[in-house]
Amino acid sequence: MRLSIAVDLDYAIIGPPADVLMQIEVAAMPDQRIEAEALNIWSDNPIAAVRGEDGIGQRCWIRAENWLKAEYRATVAVAREGVDLAALGATPARALDGALVPYLLPSRYCQSDRLEGFVRREFGALQGGALAAALTDWVADALDYRANTSSGETTALDTFASRAGVCRDYAHLLVALARAGEIPGRCVAAYAPGVDPPDFHAVAELWLDGAWRLVDATRMAPAESIARVCVGRDATDIAFMTVFGNAQFVRQEVRVTQL
Repeated sequence: MRLSIAVDLDYAIIGPPADVLMQIEVAAMPDQRIEAEALNIWSDNPIAAVRGEDGIGQRCWIRAENWLKAEYRATVAVAREGVDLAALGATPARALDGALVPYLLPSRYCQSDRLEGFVRREFGALQGGALAAALTDWVADALDYRANTSSGETTALDTFASRAGVCRDYAHLLVALARAGEIPGRCVAAYAPGVDPPDFHAVAELWLDGAWRLVDATRMAPAESIARVCVGRDATDIAFMTVFGNAQFVRQEVRVTQL
């Protein structure tokens, strides 16, 4: 699948100049090839690129004064087949590589330790891919996709209680439940066509049968249509923009089209 991606960001910087960490570029990976891309950032100061979490993708440090404007355009070829999660085997926690251990542990927005009892009680007979598929179905069916029902402080436990949220909340809850079931899980910032409303998208990636598997519990984006931007423990690591200062929204537009 080939995707056309267009992002326009416009923010006012309130008060003193601010350092901004931006992550909006598609990550170059074996299953998603960047055919063309251009990132334009309007700034009077030098822009520094740094590696993303786990070496996936790229972040940009920007020194913003008064305002911040960025445009990103890309064409990406995604070469990834969907898989049947339920058919994938389990990997015992003791057999996991050290790099995977952080994705088995609780994090700021994914308090997996608080959900272990629920997973054992409701899904105790399942493991591996069968458990991952059941958890994905549970999140998809239990939650209502509703804007303005969560904020930047909403955690997986909050979403578990409210039974509503947006893509970030679905990803947090699925990742937390997977970790509670001894499946490494990480959050992924991504682009995908068909996301409603059009915006930056967040999905989960679960470690099953020796590889990371993309899973969108909102059911808006099949794995074969997703272009990753970056990965991390939770929204702390995958935010498209982190402002060390004070910024005010002016305009933001994300357009992803299948070619």
